[in-house]
Amino acid sequence: MALTREPKPGEPTAGSSAPGQPTAGSSAPGRPKPRGSRPRRAAVLSPADAARLVALVRMKRLALALLVLMALVFAVSFALQDRIPALQYVRAAAEGGMVGALADWFAVTALFRYPLGLRIPHTNIIASRKDEIGASLGEFVGTNFLSEQVVRGKLDSIGVSRRLGMWLKQPDNARRLTDEIAVAGTGLLTLLSDDAIKDLIETVAREHLVRPEWAPPIGRVGARLLASGQQHAVVDLLLDRAEGWLHEHPEAFGRAVSARLPGWLPGFVDRLVDDRAHREVLGFVASVRADAAHPLREAIDRYLVELADDLEHDPAMINRVETLKLELLDSARLREFASETWEAVKVSLVASLGDPVSDLRDGIRATVIEVGERLAGDGALGGRIDRWIADSVSYLVRTYRDELAGVITETVERWDAAETSEKIELQVGRDLQYIRINGTVVGSLAGLAIFAIAQAAVTLF
Repeated sequence: MALTREPKPGEPTAGSSAPGQPTAGSSAPGRPKPRGSRPRRAAVLSPADAARLVALVRMKRLALALLVLMALVFAVSFALQDRIPALQYVRAAAEGGMVGALADWFAVTALFRYPLGLRIPHTNIIASRKDEIGASLGEFVGTNFLSEQVVRGKLDSIGVSRRLGMWLKQPDNARRLTDEIAVAGTGLLTLLSDDAIKDLIETVAREHLVRPEWAPPIGRVGARLLASGQQHAVVDLLLDRAEGWLHEHPEAFGRAVSARLPGWLPGFVDRLVDDRAHREVLGFVASVRADAAHPLREAIDRYLVELADDLEHDPAMINRVETLKLELLDSARLREFASETWEAVKVSLVASLGDPVSDLRDGIRATVIEVGERLAGDGALGGRIDRWIADSVSYLVRTYRDELAGVITETVERWDAAETSEKIELQVGRDLQYIRINGTVVGSLAGLAIFAIAQAAVTLF
């Protein structure tokens, strides 16, 4: 696309070098467009490129003004040199200045377009040899900038881990990075397919939760807990809760006992039985709590040991547990479990990432600062990380240097030829106009010197 802006009245565009001269996006007046050419879209210039365009046009006008000045001086001095012999020197200087100005205008213009639209060989160099220039530039960058020695030397000299640590330990930088992580995380959660994540959770649960047998691991864990006496705390807790319930709900206990007595017994007999049973049960529970070697405790221990052994070794018990497992985790329930798990996790993550003062973001921010302090203060850790970074980047450069350099070549090949010429002229064209100006000045001095030497030779000989 052409780099253009709205020109002022009478102002030449970036693709022009003199009034009436065709631009890079057009052919010479009256010349038909070459076959295969395609119209290029005009693009609005950035502020920086607009400023470059103004400077380029200004320098072109200055170089053209010097050429016109040399022509006027030449015309006047040529007309008056017979009456004023000294004007011969002025005429020679102006003549040399015109020659230098025209020659350098041709040289500069030939880089970007055909001078005056004439297809002179070895002109319009950038557009004609765009692909070769891109290949050469890619090779140059690959050889001189993507060299393993250059990259490793640069990484070793800058101390990546220390600089990164100094940056991360600053609270403002840590907050900024946390905000970016939150935005990226929210975007990632939005992009993820809910069905795919649910399928993944279901697959993982089926692989690691449903497929393995439950009974043997439960038996092994139970045996270890029993060997360390962990069941005693559980039994004490159950006894405490049982005693507390009996004290708080004697009527409920009495109704449960009365419901099992014959209906023909008088009511006062029911109450006597209820009270006696309540006192006996409370006493029994109290005695079990107080005596660590109570027969009930020993019976519970024996039962638990046998249960753990059966879970680990008895095929019938193992099959019973597997049947219970399959009933609990059938396909519908497992899918529901995966769905509820993902929905809960997603909602929680989105809410936490969106809240600047959430515990999650505070944790990320604190972690970033801690990592920065470690990187900045731990020289040994920083050295290991720097070596790892240098080795990794060196491997990438060594392995993919040609592909990385090829990006430049392929990018330049995709550019439109005229657009490429205009882009480059916009970047360096202003400086190239100094060649035209210097050519005018140097040509004038050279013309004057040559004429003076010639006149001196004629006088002497």
